[in-house]
Amino acid sequence: MRGIIIKKLEESIDVKKRILENEELIDKIQASAEMIINTLRDGGKVLICGNGGSAADAQHIAGELLGKFYMIRRALPAIALNTNTSVITAIGNDTSFDEIFSRQVEALGTEKDVLMAISTSGNSRNVIKAIEKAKEKGMKVIGLTGRSGGMMRDICDVLLNVPSQDTLRVQESHITIGHIICEIVEKKLFAEV
Repeated sequence: MRGIIIKKLEESIDVKKRILENEELIDKIQASAEMIINTLRDGGKVLICGNGGSAADAQHIAGELLGKFYMIRRALPAIALNTNTSVITAIGNDTSFDEIFSRQVEALGTEKDVLMAISTSGNSRNVIKAIEKAKEKGMKVIGLTGRSGGMMRDICDVLLNVPSQDTLRVQESHITIGHIICEIVEKKLFAEV
């Protein structure tokens, strides 16, 4: 058992090292934070969506923006689109599971907003449709995926594709990247670093 623990920790560390060594990805993380800062300064909000573990990440990131990260400060407008079970089940039942996020983007999104779309494969149909709807509405899109980027590669304004194909390692890195973005946003808006 100890060997499994050490192996999994080493795998997680290895992916983070690959992110650290990827200057282009570091620049894209910075660009994502700046996109969110500009969105919030202009009176927009952050919509976030994902399935399964990525849904948990969407909620986590929304919570960090709405609540607090390191500072006690005003709440920032962020909505995880996967949290309202009545809305999700109604849309899924009445139209299609593929529409559960895009219908909410249609109703809630404006050209001032940014969508954070999370899919480890980059191919989740409902996330793709949310991106397409966001683009129709003139929104900016930040995609978080695994190595290939999948179908999201060519439709996001900024693609944060973690250099791994292992879903678990990608998800661990997504929340690390999400935390980094939240910290930059908070410091820039409230501490002016």
